[in-house]
Amino acid sequence: MSGPDKPKVIGEEWSDERVKSFLFITPYDTALNPDYQVLIKAYQAMRAGDFERFLGFFTEAGRDLNAVNEHGQTILDHISEHRRSVEYVDALKKFGAKGAAQA
Repeated sequence: MSGPDKPKVIGEEWSDERVKSFLFITPYDTALNPDYQVLIKAYQAMRAGDFERFLGFFTEAGRDLNAVNEHGQTILDHISEHRRSVEYVDALKKFGAKGAAQA
């Protein structure tokens, strides 16, 4: 968070502990799939390299990389809609993510 008393930090290195902390995010809406919610939060907060590291921890923890949202989309479906998401899509595919039509 930045503000008048705290300068914006660009290029900050994320530790493994910080990346792993996203594994423990719990959705405020219990109707949401917790694995999908964690993946979305990580995608929104992390640079592509950190996201790829996170996916390793995520899959090691036995989490569902192909969890779906309330619209039946996987994280790969959702991220593929974004123009600047090529590195994120590549990382997801590297770890075995599939689109809803492929699952």
